Amino acid sequence: MSRTNKIAKAPPAAVELALIQLGKNIRTARLRRKLRLEDMAGRIGVSRYVMSDIEKGKPSTAIATYMGALWVLGLLDDMNLIADPDHDDEGQILDRRAMLPHEIPGLLSP
Repeated sequence: MSRTNKIAKAPPAAVELALIQLGKNIRTARLRRKLRLEDMAGRIGVSRYVMSDIEKGKPSTAIATYMGALWVLGLLDDMNLIADPDHDDEGQILDRRAMLPHEIPGLLSP
């Protein structure tokens, strides 16, 4: 028997809303391409029920399945921007703070 992790059972509101929006976006893209739910599911290699779960933003649906849907729709390249270190302002600030002042070359002269 498989166990569902806590975040899949009761995700934080922000996570739940993001998944619901992703599901809606995938549905809109599928409909614009005039793909039936069954056709999309077949191209991903899942049942139409799993495809329906994707479009509902169900948290327990595997991320690989969401990625498969994006791939079929030609939208997978957009995922490269997710968590891109070049767009992680907070992470960049933390990196700079960690280097101050002793590790920045030329900042402190002997």
